[in-house]
Amino acid sequence: MMTLDPTILSQLETYQKFEITEYHIYSRLARRIADPENRKVLERIAEDELRHANDWKKYTQKDIKANRWEVWKYTFLSRIFGFTFGVKLMERGEGKAQANYADLRRAVPEIENWIRDEAEHEQALLEMLDEEILQYAGSVVLGLNDALVELTGALAGLTLALQNTKLVALSGLITGIAAAMSMAASEYLSTRSEQTEKRPVRAAVYTGIAYIITVTLLILPYLLFPNFYIDLALVLTTAVLIIAVFNYYISVAKDEPFKTRFIEMSALSFGVAAISFVIGYIIRQWLGIE
Repeated sequence: MMTLDPTILSQLETYQKFEITEYHIYSRLARRIADPENRKVLERIAEDELRHANDWKKYTQKDIKANRWEVWKYTFLSRIFGFTFGVKLMERGEGKAQANYADLRRAVPEIENWIRDEAEHEQALLEMLDEEILQYAGSVVLGLNDALVELTGALAGLTLALQNTKLVALSGLITGIAAAMSMAASEYLSTRSEQTEKRPVRAAVYTGIAYIITVTLLILPYLLFPNFYIDLALVLTTAVLIIAVFNYYISVAKDEPFKTRFIEMSALSFGVAAISFVIGYIIRQWLGIE
């Protein structure tokens, strides 16, 4: 064994921990996959990660344990947000690993083989990803975006016009539930007329559920806090968080840009809310309501 620079040795120990951690993550994900082909691919990737960890061990001469937090985190995220989301996050990690491996070519002769393995991992993962939720992402976007734009605008207008949290909540719930059913029906008819592989009923369900969840989160402040201005501020904050979380999910799972989509959805929601707030004020003054 060659004598390695302490800095290089420290890097190798970090990469060894990285590889053994990924081995445990991919192994756990493989046990949860029903499709046999997908399971085989994940098992093969897990075996490669273990082999890489053992290769690093030749240089570090240490038994390094996996990062339990990382193993739990990616397994949990895959369980909550779907297999695709968890694996895509792992794929981003592998991309960073490839870049770092390239810096160690002189110290570790086998590095070229490992870089090639990492590239094969990424391609194999891309070919196996096919979750139902991503097939209906358009339906989810429709329900989510329409609920955010329509309801933030309606709640802003109702807040100034009514100035009563219970009345605003009542009006918002009626509007939101009716709109959810309307959007679900429209998505059903639209999907049916398109004659795609998507099932109209499922598309309608995804749209309706996304709409109802958004409505519930936006109405909740009016049921908890008596100050309607604070409630409106919480509604707008909740809208931003929903937009951020959803667009981050899509950016990871479908490799789409986060910033552009986030700004676009936020601008639409806040633009409509501002216009509705002004309209509510004008109508209140016009009708002379105090």
